[in-house]
Amino acid sequence: MKYYFYVSALCVGSIIGQVAETEKRYVKVGSLQSHFSAYGSERAWNNTYYEGLRWPADYPYQDNSVIKRTWIATDNFVDETNFEWDHYAIYFALDYVGLSLFPMELKQSAKFLPPTVYVDGRDIHAINADKIDEINPDQNPDRIITNVVNTSMGLTMTRKIYVFSQQYHDNYFIKEFTFTNTGNTDWDNDIELNATLNGVRIGWGTRYSCGREGTFNIGDGQSWGKHSWVTVRGENYAEHSNDIIDESNPIVDWLRSGFSWAGQSFVNAHNNIGAPDIDKNGRLTSPHHVGSVVLHVDKSANDATDDPEQPVFLGWHAGDTYPSVGNLQQSDELNMAKVYDMLSGNPHEGLGGTDRYDETNLGEGDEYLFHTSDPYTFHNDGGGTNVMMTYGPFDIAPDESITIVEAEGINGLNRQQCETIGQRWKQAFDTPGDNGPFIMPDGSETNNKNIFKNSWVFTGKDSILLTFGRAKRNYDQDFLIPQPPFPPTLFDVQSGGDRIYLSWGPSPSESESDFAGYKIFRAVGKTDTTYEEIFSGDPGIYEYQDMTAIRGYSYYYYLVAFNDGSNNSSGLTNPKGPLQSSRVYTKTTTPAYLRRKAGENLDDIRVVPNPFHIGAANFQYPGEKNKIMFMNVPPQCKINIYTERGDLIQTILHTDGSGDETWDSVTSTRQLIASGIYLATIVVIEDFFDESSGETLFQKGDTTIRKFVVIR
Repeated sequence: MKYYFYVSALCVGSIIGQVAETEKRYVKVGSLQSHFSAYGSERAWNNTYYEGLRWPADYPYQDNSVIKRTWIATDNFVDETNFEWDHYAIYFALDYVGLSLFPMELKQSAKFLPPTVYVDGRDIHAINADKIDEINPDQNPDRIITNVVNTSMGLTMTRKIYVFSQQYHDNYFIKEFTFTNTGNTDWDNDIELNATLNGVRIGWGTRYSCGREGTFNIGDGQSWGKHSWVTVRGENYAEHSNDIIDESNPIVDWLRSGFSWAGQSFVNAHNNIGAPDIDKNGRLTSPHHVGSVVLHVDKSANDATDDPEQPVFLGWHAGDTYPSVGNLQQSDELNMAKVYDMLSGNPHEGLGGTDRYDETNLGEGDEYLFHTSDPYTFHNDGGGTNVMMTYGPFDIAPDESITIVEAEGINGLNRQQCETIGQRWKQAFDTPGDNGPFIMPDGSETNNKNIFKNSWVFTGKDSILLTFGRAKRNYDQDFLIPQPPFPPTLFDVQSGGDRIYLSWGPSPSESESDFAGYKIFRAVGKTDTTYEEIFSGDPGIYEYQDMTAIRGYSYYYYLVAFNDGSNNSSGLTNPKGPLQSSRVYTKTTTPAYLRRKAGENLDDIRVVPNPFHIGAANFQYPGEKNKIMFMNVPPQCKINIYTERGDLIQTILHTDGSGDETWDSVTSTRQLIASGIYLATIVVIEDFFDESSGETLFQKGDTTIRKFVVIR
């Protein structure tokens, strides 16, 4: 389907030619979200935590990426100075930009303009506009990142990242790498080299931390992947390469793939698989299984059919144990030979292998489920363990290319399962005599709380294989997966006095025969929680009034368009049935709430709750456990909050004209207040008159004091 009013090209900073090495593009259309860097690979950039590959992106601290190390090596290479290298290797890292890496292009194209989303007049999605460089209504993926990097080898890498919002395909990226012998060794258009590149080998080692939130609970360097396992599948891919995958057999273990998950840390006395939050309710914070699957590898520069014998190496490698290519000086050639050897399938210093790393070391059955072995004791590398994939050798003549296609994805237990399973495990953890029974994924029972927990976490292995299978089917179908309707073009949320008003513009898909209508989902208190459906309406309905909102509560919404599923009936690429637009396109991140009219008398002002008791936080304002409200306040006033001894700890300016103001119990120095008695001085800062009678209700300077109690 095409909508020609989207055809006008959008150019908001498309980058062509020399590109700054720090330039990035973000994709935020599905449950998996990440950034991509101009120099052709990704790693840390904020100096506090490695970021990227956020899943599920609805929740905070869900990053899974540490670093993707990328190398290219060749033999018998003559550079532009006519120096003859026995081996020449380059490494994709920020420090090599301008030396061996020359970013030429980085852009993001979108299938359609994203909706405009307002909350109380504020355009909350405007900040994402600069992340799109052009609109292409003819592309099938929601987003395509295009990145071109020249190298000092004269081999130009073009990588394309294909991103989808369809609900069964939104947790992976398809990555197409095309390596072309352009002979261009720098930023300009001049061609410096014109010779065949012989024995080219390409590879990458990818290290995962498998859930940023979970690393806080595992500790001891897991934020760098120190305690991550790696396992592989697809050793027998050649025997199955022509097999068909569909929804009758969606999970197969013969695809060429490697993935990682968070293991045990020897510093923890408890079994930390899944990273249960033992200090709170036990929720599992690292259910993630993350990795890559090989979808296609050219047999040669002259044969674009898939080579079932590639990659030449698929396995694990110690995280930081790699040869350095130095400053690309002749004295670095010895290490370049080591890089070439590593990419040929020989792990550097022997710290790697092609076996199923975790299964080889952990045993089978209950032994595997119950294990407390630390992967660090096997790889002995503080940098953790990488999924390692290497390809080649290829001979690439001038203007010839090699294409490699992979998909990178994440799957595992959903948030509700993490809550339920983690809470049950924590209950038994806190009660040593609790021996279950505990319900296993297959419906059987066990009396061992750790086997129960771990068996559920390890269902993520089948989940990631399911994801890999769907990516393979999508690629094999040339990205022609069934499409959900386009999202509505506008979503407007307005706070009111006794209701919250929601209105929207029609989806461009509304004229399609399979279009079924719209649904609204709502969360209370915070965005990273469960949403419930509160409205389902037919095409042509563009407004809804939320009459069930409660004063003092914060509300978040998203709106989707859905179809009847008639365009999704084959089961070839995903389950059959209705499809809906991505929640990400319309999800509000700013709260709406009931805005009661301003008070009319200082005597009516109330502090709620009073007393504030932390033990009742879940019953006061859901999702906002530290929230205190000042009700019936003047439309324009200043609220000064003092301790009982008279120390001013916070000043709140209330200027929105309503009768409600909130406070998060945090002082001006960003400290959470302690138990005690507090005084709130409410000072009118502007005269206010009754609109009908003209009577003065408040005069500037009018003041009242309210006492409230906090119990923590």
